[in-house]
Amino acid sequence: MKPNQAVDHSSLYHRATRHFAWPFLVATSSAILASGFLLDREILYFNLSYAWIVAWLLLLEIGVPYRSSWRKTDGQLGPDLGHTILNKGLVQLLIVQLIGLGIVGANDSSTVATLPLPIQIIIGLVVSEIGLYGAHRLAHEWPLLWRCHAVHHSVKKLWLVNTGRFHFIDSLASVLASVPFLLLSGISMDAIVWVSAITAYLGVLTHCNVDMDCGWLNYVFNTPNLHRWHHSDKRDIGNNNYGENLMLWDILF
Repeated sequence: MKPNQAVDHSSLYHRATRHFAWPFLVATSSAILASGFLLDREILYFNLSYAWIVAWLLLLEIGVPYRSSWRKTDGQLGPDLGHTILNKGLVQLLIVQLIGLGIVGANDSSTVATLPLPIQIIIGLVVSEIGLYGAHRLAHEWPLLWRCHAVHHSVKKLWLVNTGRFHFIDSLASVLASVPFLLLSGISMDAIVWVSAITAYLGVLTHCNVDMDCGWLNYVFNTPNLHRWHHSDKRDIGNNNYGENLMLWDILF
């Protein structure tokens, strides 16, 4: 997918946004969450950090859209919001309940949990991606699973609001496929919160209608550039880039 040629790509503001918006938003959202950990208010500050990134993307979608035509209404605002609220809300509620009941929890006494937090986060991102990548790939290759995942690919444009346009079963499958790997990895609960937060940040960024050029970051993370290819109408192009956060397993397999 090529950006809208009607947009002025030569302005300093646009060039700066293209190259620095993605790392800026990931870094600043992470800084807000880090403040929450210092204040022992990590859940509150995660919500604030997510609101921060959403607010910025709403402004950037107006100022530097990838495609101006995607800003036009397509009559799908209601379904987009409905799917997002239903999926994000119910899945998060399920996870909170499982943690509260002690069914899901990290082993903070494990050897891995004693490693520096950044190392634990990297471990968590890599191992959880096994389940996320596997579930996503199967959703494309198994007809029965594709019936659910097709809801996500039914969108005609990518923008902030349809980030969560998934069938509930599809969303639940991704969680159930990735959480066991996180728990078995032995990372601490703090690291699990960080992995979950980064997944949320990258998820909303991949769907935004903002003109970004992520450069070498495309080889490491799932970016808007890669996810637009994944949503291509051409199956040989779209049936690639299955990574949720990282491109590691896409590169290997």
